[in-house]
Amino acid sequence: MPAGNTARDREQSVAVENFLKAVFTLQSALPEGENVSTNALAEALGIVAPSVTDMARRMASAGYVNYERYYGLRLTEAGVAIALSVIRRHRLIELYLVRELGYALHEVHDEAENLEHAVSDRFVESIAEKLGHPRIDPHGDPIPLPDGTIHERPLISLAKLPLNTSATISRFTAENNEMLQHILDRGFRLDDQVCVVARDPFDGPVTACIDGYDRVIGHQVAESIMVEVEDAPTRTITGDYDGR
Repeated sequence: MPAGNTARDREQSVAVENFLKAVFTLQSALPEGENVSTNALAEALGIVAPSVTDMARRMASAGYVNYERYYGLRLTEAGVAIALSVIRRHRLIELYLVRELGYALHEVHDEAENLEHAVSDRFVESIAEKLGHPRIDPHGDPIPLPDGTIHERPLISLAKLPLNTSATISRFTAENNEMLQHILDRGFRLDDQVCVVARDPFDGPVTACIDGYDRVIGHQVAESIMVEVEDAPTRTITGDYDGR
């Protein structure tokens, strides 16, 4: 979506991109074909439900979402394309900040949130070339390709990993920087080998072994550490997904 020349145009463009990115993130977590509720979107964006409804109507008129009152909304092909473009920008910027500028992992999200709307496509592709066209950002999230293709790996949370099964730490999905820093402080790093040696019942603590040392973490923290078991199949999502 091209940005306008005035400050108001740019502000509206940022609002549209944030809205579509939030819809994409929420619908990606839902069963196929299920719509994103306006209440869930309001919570994700930190705005009131009537504002979401107004924005949904405008996005529907622009052809970016399919929206029906009381039934929620899903992105159209055009909406998916914009959302994936923003996500690509965000994740490449995060990786650049970590690799080239020495940012700590817990610092990059907010910085990338600000920069993702300000940089040009040329700048983003220059970053991609500089970094060797990476597929994964520093949190382990897949970076969409320029055509919108995403290679999703078959990950499960550490909380669900069968006991004494070796896996690779592949992604952090912590909801806030404090939890992410706690995960890092407990010694968990991307690409490390890990196995669960004990798990208390009723969502109790999880004991994981990394490099021969046991670490005890809470169930919620373990849910935010995604791992990949060897020989699991991969899944490809293409940018022409139309939300139906």
